[in-house]
Amino acid sequence: MIEDILVEAADKMDSTIENAKEDFSAIRTGRAHPGMYAKVMVDYYGSPTPLQQLASFATPDARTILITPYDVTALREIEKALGDSEVGANPSNDGKTIRVIMPVLTEERRKEYVKVVRGKGEDAKVALRNLRRKAKDGIDKLVKDGEVGEDDGARAEKELDALTKSHTDSIDDLLKRKETELLEV
Repeated sequence: MIEDILVEAADKMDSTIENAKEDFSAIRTGRAHPGMYAKVMVDYYGSPTPLQQLASFATPDARTILITPYDVTALREIEKALGDSEVGANPSNDGKTIRVIMPVLTEERRKEYVKVVRGKGEDAKVALRNLRRKAKDGIDKLVKDGEVGEDDGARAEKELDALTKSHTDSIDDLLKRKETELLEV
């Protein structure tokens, strides 16, 4: 039973790390890459649809992204969603493709992005702590109900702490790399 709780906590913590990676990749640096649009939703025939399901992406140079919709009728909605997104670029379309040219980041803007990244990193750490608390409550309940011994409960709690620390360290590493990437000119 304790193993089930620890495995479930580890799976959910791994998922939290993956979500943090996605959040970090959506924050732009000086280079254009399709991952910046991973969270952009387009109103496609009345239902919100991820942009990456509606178009193909190409990066002809470091600051330009060409977005070619699979369905040309969605061009206006895609352009509107790109303009409303928090990526901070102005899209322009030629009737078949959308061209997004990323402006050069100023030092001030880079520092703002670092603050955003730190906030997302802290959100991920809070999620990890919440998962730890939930797993600890489950272990404590097993001990209280007499289903496992106190020694097993204490051992499981130490394993849970080690698991939480390793995932928190992973978030810190991701955060450090993204900050370095953002501040690089």
